[in-house]
Order: sequence, then C-alpha cells, then structure tokens
Amino acid sequence: MAEKRTRTVRAAIATAAAAATLALAAPAHAAPLTPTPTPGSDGVGDPLYPTLGNGGYDVRHYDLSFDFTPVTYDFAATMKIRARATQGLSSFNLDVDSLAIDRITVNGSPATWSLAAGKTGQELTVTPARALRDRRSFDVEVTYHGNGKTKPVGLPGWRHMSDGGFASAAQASRADTFAPVNDHPSDKATWTFHLTAPKGWTPAANGNLTARRKAPGAKETWDFSLNSPMAPELLGISVNKQTYLYGRGPHGVKLRHLVPEDQLAKYRPIVEETGGQLAWLEKTLGVRYPFDTYGVQIVRDGYGDALENQTLSLFGPGWFERPTYSTTMVHELTHQWFGDSVTPATWQDAWLNEGPAVFYAAVWADQKGFQPIEEKMKAAYEKLDAVRKTDGPPGKPTGLGGFNIYDGAAVSLYALRQQIGQDEFDAVMKAWLTKHRHGNASTQDFIDNAVKVTGDPSTGAFLRHWLYDLDNPPMPGHPDWGVAK
Repeated sequence: MAEKRTRTVRAAIATAAAAATLALAAPAHAAPLTPTPTPGSDGVGDPLYPTLGNGGYDVRHYDLSFDFTPVTYDFAATMKIRARATQGLSSFNLDVDSLAIDRITVNGSPATWSLAAGKTGQELTVTPARALRDRRSFDVEVTYHGNGKTKPVGLPGWRHMSDGGFASAAQASRADTFAPVNDHPSDKATWTFHLTAPKGWTPAANGNLTARRKAPGAKETWDFSLNSPMAPELLGISVNKQTYLYGRGPHGVKLRHLVPEDQLAKYRPIVEETGGQLAWLEKTLGVRYPFDTYGVQIVRDGYGDALENQTLSLFGPGWFERPTYSTTMVHELTHQWFGDSVTPATWQDAWLNEGPAVFYAAVWADQKGFQPIEEKMKAAYEKLDAVRKTDGPPGKPTGLGGFNIYDGAAVSLYALRQQIGQDEFDAVMKAWLTKHRHGNASTQDFIDNAVKVTGDPSTGAFLRHWLYDLDNPPMPGHPDWGVAK
C-alpha cells in the first residue's frame, strides 16, 4: 500500500434479505462419512478481522480461467483449486462476493453448496459427495459468472477504466469479488491464470506471460504463471488498452511493465527507472529480489492509489505528476520483500509490511535530496504519541490504513537502527528476509529474530516498548525529541 493511503477492510453491509442463507439447487448425494463441523465459517480468527478466511485446509495452487467482456464488464470464469485438508472435512468454506455460482465439483464429483452473506462478503459452503480425509489433497472446481459492476456485499476489488477495461485492487479482502478463494494472507499458494479477452485488448496478471492462443469468438487467451506463493489479496489481474514494455534488471531479473497504449512516450522513461531502483534495494537490503520478474502497471484512470500486487505493482497516474514519484515506486517495490515474499501472519502484523516500505522509501528520499530522513522521522515521532492512544500502537493497531502502521512503524524501525547501529540493523533485516522468504511471520517472530541477531535480550524489550506502548519511548540519539508526559 502506498504511504499515507487509507485502507478499509469491508465493513458489515447487509440487509435482512442479504443476510439470509441462499441454498442453491445441486444434486443430492449419499451422506458423507463422519460429519464434522464446517471450519472457518466464522473465519480464521484474525485479531483485526476474525471473519476473514477459512480453516480446515491449506490451498496449494489456484488456477483461474477468466473470460472478460470489456465495456459491459460481463465475465465467465472457472477457478480450480488444489488444497490439502488439515482435518477431516464433511464440508468446507470459500470466500466469494457477488459471484453467481453455476457448478462445483470436488475430486471430479458434483458437490452441493450454499451461499450466505457475512460481515466481510459471502461464505460459500461446499459439501462434497464424500468427506475429505485429514492430510489428503483434494481438487475443487468452481464454475461461475458475473459482472464487474455488480455491487458486492462488501467493498469491491474492481477498478473500472474509462476505456471499458479493469484492474484488480484486492487488498485487503477483495479478491473474492473476482474468484472463490481462501481470503486471508496466512494461506499462500502458487497461481496460474488464463485471461481471455477480445483481440485488441491486453490482459495482465501476476507472474510471467507463458503463452498467447486463439480463443473462440475473435478472442485471445493469455496464460500466466506465478511459481512463488502469493496471498489472494495481492491478486493483480487486468484487461485494458495497454502495452507491455520490457527490460532486464540486476542479474537478469525480467522486467515487464504495462502502460496505456497511447502514452508510451510519457511513461517509458519512468518505468525504465525500475532497474536502478531494484539494484539500489538489493544493495541496501543485502538480499536479492525474491521473484524472477517485476514490473509496474500504470493505469489510465479509475484508480488513484498505489498497491504492491505481487510482481506487478499498480499505480494511478496522479503519482507521476509529482517530482518525488520515485519514492512511491520504491515504497511499492520494497513491499515485494516486505509483505509479498514475507507476508504477515495476521492483519494485526501489517506494520511488518508498511513500516519497512515507508522506512526504506525515506532512506531513498534522503539520498535523492527530497527530504532528510531525520526531518521526516522527527515529525512522525511527534505525531505518533497521540496516534498510539487513538488508533493503537504500531504492533497492535485497531484497524488497517492508519498512520501508526505506516509512519509510526517506520519510526520504530528508525529507533531500532539508532539503538543497535547501522550494521546490526542491516543484519536484522537481512536475516528476517532470508529466514521467512516466501512464508508468513508475526511480530513476535520479528522480535525473536532481532534478539537472535544482536545476541542481546534487551533488544526484545526495546522493540516491545516501541511496538506496544501507548506512549512514545525516548528516541535513542535524540534527547531533544519531545516525549509525551
């Protein structure tokens, strides 16, 4: 997420009619084996948003076929899911919102299902013909259709472009407006995409473009593959009047960018700065870029924020009217390490995404002469003391999108650097990215990592004060910085 951008997870939006469970017609089957309660019907218990996600299984791979009609926004799609049960299941849940379900199979056999409105979207309860056994893999295929302008129960993930296309902005819980998923960052999986659109329109998705092929009705299907695990909230699909621009980053990283097809001259020099930004971050972090491809997607209109969709960061055009646009580019690029590769265990750990993105973008801005980092950190420090009391401290926010998990978390990292010195700080961050690469990790994991790297137990107490106290601790090296009494 871009610095100082508000993010709101879907609020409860339900009328009595929407709240009623809608049982959809499906074939009857023999009773399953020993019944078990549906896990995850109330979510995975996230501290901030307990109804998000579903339990009882671990998704290993998503395969999305998505046939989109520009201008009308109609789509027909199939989601294939390979998952592994983590307990015996007579039924299981997927997150969907405003999708019309046509057919579901589990392990090739028709399944029954029901759909109910919830606090953050809709719960799709699937009952397979036979119960799923613990630790066994299973395959789900959901065929569905919809329209990208349908008002969802929760907030939409769709961003509508004036050319009749779209881009996805799914963070934090809006991937389910495109496809059935387990919509929580703790369940990451690999992905393949097959995006179909009329000729003359250009699809894009996370990962690498692997093929283009003819499709019925004067259409083309574009195939993409993402071989590193990704949380659904980082979904980055689109169909627009856009053009690919290619390049190479450090040690051969493939760069592919997307810009409006009639604005190449404006944006080509901007996207070509990405290779240098990658090299700078690799040197600064001491860790190679965690994926094999990267790019920026700049849309014509319809979106004004910036978002770290995995391997393909999304930008509204307004950022590039500012002379400091590269700071925002570095912010979203930093997220590829912090948030995309190392993903928070819960949304209350979101400072682990935003703090490093703000901090390293501030280092970049300092080195480029945009703003001294001490000036930025001092201003944030003075503001943070009051924010701790209203919105929670950086490590225990009461919601997403606040100053506490952005600038407040960056101030906490700055304090850690002041306390342990540049070399040990760099070692802490490098160890963090290396140990948890392509996984999930929590605030406690970060504290444990810092203690292990420094070899000093007091580092743990220091971080706990900065991340959890309702008053600002004193800033090391800056006794003149005010502390609330």
